[in-house]
Amino acid sequence: MKFSYLLLVLIVLSCQQKENKNSTKMDEGASCAMENVPSRSVAKAQQDIISGKDSVLMVLVQGAKFTIGSDYFQDAQPKQEVEVSSFYIDEHEVTNAQFAQFVSETNYVTVAERPLDPKEFPGVDPAMLVAGSAVFVGNLKARDLNDPLSWWEYIPGACWKHPEGPKSDIKGRENHPVVHIAYEDAEAYAKWAGKRLPTEAEWELAAKAGNHNDETFYWGNEIKKDGKWMANTYQGSFPKKNAKLDGFDGTAPVKSFPANAIGLYDMVGNVWEWCSDYYRSGYATNASKVNPKGPSDSHDPQESGLVKRVQRGGSFLCVDNYCERYKAGGRGKGEINSPTNNVGFRCVKDI
Repeated sequence: MKFSYLLLVLIVLSCQQKENKNSTKMDEGASCAMENVPSRSVAKAQQDIISGKDSVLMVLVQGAKFTIGSDYFQDAQPKQEVEVSSFYIDEHEVTNAQFAQFVSETNYVTVAERPLDPKEFPGVDPAMLVAGSAVFVGNLKARDLNDPLSWWEYIPGACWKHPEGPKSDIKGRENHPVVHIAYEDAEAYAKWAGKRLPTEAEWELAAKAGNHNDETFYWGNEIKKDGKWMANTYQGSFPKKNAKLDGFDGTAPVKSFPANAIGLYDMVGNVWEWCSDYYRSGYATNASKVNPKGPSDSHDPQESGLVKRVQRGGSFLCVDNYCERYKAGGRGKGEINSPTNNVGFRCVKDI
C-alpha cells in the first residue's frame, strides 16, 4: 500500500468536485447561513442562556416545521417537511480556548495526536504511521483540480494545537475555531460540556433562522449582502490562489462576520461542523419526520467502505469553481477518524 493511499484514507476532502457542466445537479451538499442580519434585541437575548462548562452563550432556536433539503444538490433530495423541537445552540463554533480548557481538565488526547495502529494499515511502512493530520497546502503545491492530493498533505504532528504542523501553534488564535477534530473528539467535548452534537435537521433549522425561502444562501441570493462579505470562504482560483477578499486566508476568529437573524455566527464558512447523523445520500432514509436523527448507518457510494457522518456549513476552502456545498441546503460528509485543518464543530443542548 502506497503512502498516498494511506493519505486518501486519512483525510476528509473539504470539497467535492463539481459535476460535469452537462450535469444538472451538484453531486453532494454543504451548508447554511441566514437572511436578515439585525442585532438582537434585549428581549431576545434574555431567552438565551450561558450553559455548559465552556460557559458560552447559547441561542434559543424555536421549534418549527420546515422543509429540509435542496433541489440543487443531489444528495439533499428529496425535500421533506420535518418538525424539530426547540433547543439551544452555541452562538459560535467551539474555539481553541474552549477546547484547551476541555483538554486541561480531562487530559483528552485527540485522534490526530494518537499513534496509528500498524494492524489497521497492512503493508505500510510502520515508520510512516505517525500521529498527524491533513493540512491544506494548495496555495503552494496544487497542480490541478483532478488531483486532491496535490493540495492536501498529511503532516506528522499536525493537530488542534499545531494546526499547520509541529512548528505552528495557536498563540494569537485562541478565538479561532478549533480544527483537526475527528468525530469522537467533538462528541467527547460535547459530553464534557454537558451538551451534544446537533442533528442535521437541528443544524439546518438554526441556519435558516426563520428564512424558509428558496434562496441561494440563507441570507439571500448573493454571497455579499449590502456590500459586506457574509462568511469566511475562498475567493479566487481554487486551489492555487486565494484572493482573500474577505480578509482571511485560513480560519477567522469566530464572530468576524455578521450573525444571522437569531444571533448565530459562522453558520456558513470558516470550518465544517460535525452533525450527529450518519451520512447517506438523500433524506428518504429518515424514518421519522419529527426530530429526525438520520439513518441507522452510513453509506457513501463514492467510498462505500468508510463510516461517515454529516458535516454542515462549508469552510474557508469553499468556492464556486470547485465546491458549492456551503450554499443553502447543501451537505458535507466526513470519515469519522479523518481530521483536517478545516473541520470543527459547535454544540447544542436540549431544553
